Amino acid sequence: MPQNTDHMPGTESAPPFSQAAENNKGPIGDILHHEFRNVKSVLEIASGTGQHAVHMARLLPHLSWRPSDLSENLPGLTLRHTQEAPPNLLEPMLLDIADHPWPVTQVDAVYAANCLHIVSWPLVEAFFKGAGGAIADAGTIAVYGPFRYGGNFTTPSNAEFDAFLRARDAAAGIRDFEAVNELAATQGFQIARDCDMPANNQLLIWRRR
Repeated sequence: MPQNTDHMPGTESAPPFSQAAENNKGPIGDILHHEFRNVKSVLEIASGTGQHAVHMARLLPHLSWRPSDLSENLPGLTLRHTQEAPPNLLEPMLLDIADHPWPVTQVDAVYAANCLHIVSWPLVEAFFKGAGGAIADAGTIAVYGPFRYGGNFTTPSNAEFDAFLRARDAAAGIRDFEAVNELAATQGFQIARDCDMPANNQLLIWRRR
């Protein structure tokens, strides 16, 4: 099933909704509950509908969670924040990963779900550059989504999904783990965990100590 194509548009009274985000927020939260146990501040990139932001902020009340997205997604994201935000969920902010430096610094972690296969490769490079500048000297990058390993897809369905993405946007596509890991390394991050997730996805955790 193609990801990021299941969004129901919002209305004046209801924020947009993604069934995929609803399905995967629990498994992701189970891992971040441990990985972010010593984290005090998180910047989420491409927060979309805001379902992950609300869930993670409730799950991790010891930290502050800052959602962000492009201008076209901010109204729905802001509406969800207004209706559902716990005290530690900060107001959504405008952030384009192509802009440098990012308008936030000294966070402990950067999180993104279903983002890197949607944007172009130059924007993937911009993501790691921006995350490296936003995170304090020591910190964490957490990325959820599908990846290839050694140039191979993990499942036939991921190969089909990649073809769907590239037909829709030639600059998009499932990324090679080795390539994104190299980008993380240029910012001083080392892979700490590679977690198998439902629906043929991974949750990658990098740390800079």
